[in-house]
Amino acid sequence: MVTVRLPDGREVQHPDGVSLMQILQAIGPGLAKAAVAARVNGETRELFSTLSNTTVELQALKLDDPAALQMARHSTAHVMAEAICALWPQTKLVYGPPVDGGFYYDIDLDHKLTPEDFPRIEERMAAIVKEDRPFTRYEVPRDAGMKKLVAEGNDYKVDNAQRADGDVLSFYVTGQPNSGCWEDLCKGPHVPSTGRIGAFKILQVAGAYHHGDANKKQLQRVYGTTFPDKKLLQAHLDQIEEAKKRDHRKIGQELGLFTLDAMVGTGLVLWKPRGAVIRYTLENFIRGELVRRGYQPVYTPHIGRLELYRTSGHFPYYKDSQYPPIFDNDTARFLNDLWEATVERKDAAGFNAGEQRALQRLDDLDPEIRTTLKTRGFSDEGGKADRNQNAIRTMLAESDGYLLKPMNCPMHMRIYGSEPRSYRDLPIRLAEFGTVYRYEQSGEVNGLTRVRGFTQDDAHLFCTPDQVEQEMADCVDLTRLVLKTLGMNDYRVRIGLRGDGDKFIGAREDWDQAEEAVRRAVKKADMSATEAAGEAAFYGPKIDFIVKDCIGRDWQLGTVQIDYNNPKRFNLRYIGDDNAEHRPVMIHRAPFGSLERFCGILIEHFEGAFPTWLAPVQAAVCSVSEKSEAYARDVFALCQQAGLRVELDASSERIGAKIRRATLEKTPYVLVIGEQEVAGRSVNVRTRSGAQLGNFTIPEFLHAVAQEIAERRLTLLATASGAAPG
Repeated sequence: MVTVRLPDGREVQHPDGVSLMQILQAIGPGLAKAAVAARVNGETRELFSTLSNTTVELQALKLDDPAALQMARHSTAHVMAEAICALWPQTKLVYGPPVDGGFYYDIDLDHKLTPEDFPRIEERMAAIVKEDRPFTRYEVPRDAGMKKLVAEGNDYKVDNAQRADGDVLSFYVTGQPNSGCWEDLCKGPHVPSTGRIGAFKILQVAGAYHHGDANKKQLQRVYGTTFPDKKLLQAHLDQIEEAKKRDHRKIGQELGLFTLDAMVGTGLVLWKPRGAVIRYTLENFIRGELVRRGYQPVYTPHIGRLELYRTSGHFPYYKDSQYPPIFDNDTARFLNDLWEATVERKDAAGFNAGEQRALQRLDDLDPEIRTTLKTRGFSDEGGKADRNQNAIRTMLAESDGYLLKPMNCPMHMRIYGSEPRSYRDLPIRLAEFGTVYRYEQSGEVNGLTRVRGFTQDDAHLFCTPDQVEQEMADCVDLTRLVLKTLGMNDYRVRIGLRGDGDKFIGAREDWDQAEEAVRRAVKKADMSATEAAGEAAFYGPKIDFIVKDCIGRDWQLGTVQIDYNNPKRFNLRYIGDDNAEHRPVMIHRAPFGSLERFCGILIEHFEGAFPTWLAPVQAAVCSVSEKSEAYARDVFALCQQAGLRVELDASSERIGAKIRRATLEKTPYVLVIGEQEVAGRSVNVRTRSGAQLGNFTIPEFLHAVAQEIAERRLTLLATASGAAPG
């Protein structure tokens, strides 16, 4: 029998083999009709999946549940793919996953899709939805499935199947198997039928490469989205239109903040003077906080030995997102290939194919290398993987490769370990604006928000176990201060936990201890948080701040992470009050995260109209005519001397054109200087929003702006006059 515990506490029983849909139908037909999935013991499942000989907790999920909506988006990708194949039968499908905010499907089609094609595709999709065909899963043995895919002639699907795990391949049919209905190789999961996917819309089409390989034929990536109803879909579409107006790439170009130059390289940012002012101001703001909170500045190089990142675990675990290593010689290259292949083998006996290839290259290079490896403990028959790894690393210590720095933390750990430490020294807080490099796929690079070279406001704290809770709470407090200062007060906190999977390193007991420390730190900071399994860093749990911008989009910004693993890997120690050696706990934290990404988000959040303290130009001095030019220059000089970021426009253009230019550049204050202002030794102040604040003496204006900047709040001038500064 199957015992089912319902959310209201009731227990019901069903015979073995009962489907989740049958359980919901027994509870009530209305519930079964409204549900699109179910949560079984915390796992989201399809409604046609069955249960046997078990006791479970079950909750019906409607489309308004995030996990169910993600499932519906996956199903909508299938509906869209079927519609495209119906309209263009020569289409070859690649893959179509759900993503944040929607879904996409990569296709190989000679016809270049344009927005003019979208209504036809959506019309065909609507017909498929109206038919309300069930999504039906069937499985075949791997060999038979491969033969089926090869016979169909779609090399992309053959490649997908070769990469899939398991002894069987699964297919989904929109209809019933062997009924002539459309089907696709897919792991699932899906909603019960096409009629349950919700309101949908095709958004755009873009270029993409198979597995990100630019040497292959360019594909078309068709994006779409799905929401529970048309009202929510329209709200999302309105948000997209608003986001287009705020696109940081467009505003950054208009305001001259940064440029992306193909000759420099994809995803590598050139900061122009005005953009550099914003970044510099943010850096100075947090530097002041770091000094007050006892952080010590450090500087580290942009490149380091591969051994550094082998020890930390970053290499080769994140090899696909790192720039290729630079090797001293071919011996180092092939030894590294051998080491990587041995890591993949883990504890299995016998060499894998990668190890055999690397050993052959080493033998071709110099047969004595293998002999030297054996003297270091290497097994010529493919013995224990960890022993072979150590043997290889002892040889690589003599000749190794180098890696563009993907992370700052390994170098900070070496700084900590460079001298003896006492418990009296702890906590030690090392901070750096460290530039790192990640080889993001070209199709994923996007303006400032996804780049290949970026600077983190990085810090690593080394403390005793007793200090962890307070230090983490202080890191959380610093992140809250950053967000509050920038007026980004709508955020939630997410605790990323380990979950299952093999991407995580370290002992389970260390993880349990670290996760409990994270929970206590959030509680100490008097914050509530959600928990997400599988969202931890590979070395430890973390606290993420998910910030909602002014148009309702979520961004993951500041992060605080706890690490019990890397201090072990780097053998970090301190002498305790018992005169014995102890292991410090390490905390990673970055309130901004990436300065590039943070600035991109700020540009869109403020739509380029930065608060006065952050604006690249805080005031524009505009002369009305030649008669007022000399005094305008005096005003400009006085503002500069007072530390205001100011520009002078003494051109021969009409004053209206000057004001308009300053307004389009989103300068907070425009100081108009005419004959009346010359006579009264004053300035006429107006804001970028068009509010006219009237005439003020220069000391009055400078005092009010200085106070506004110091207090990070609305200007006293606006309060006095009843006008908003804009």
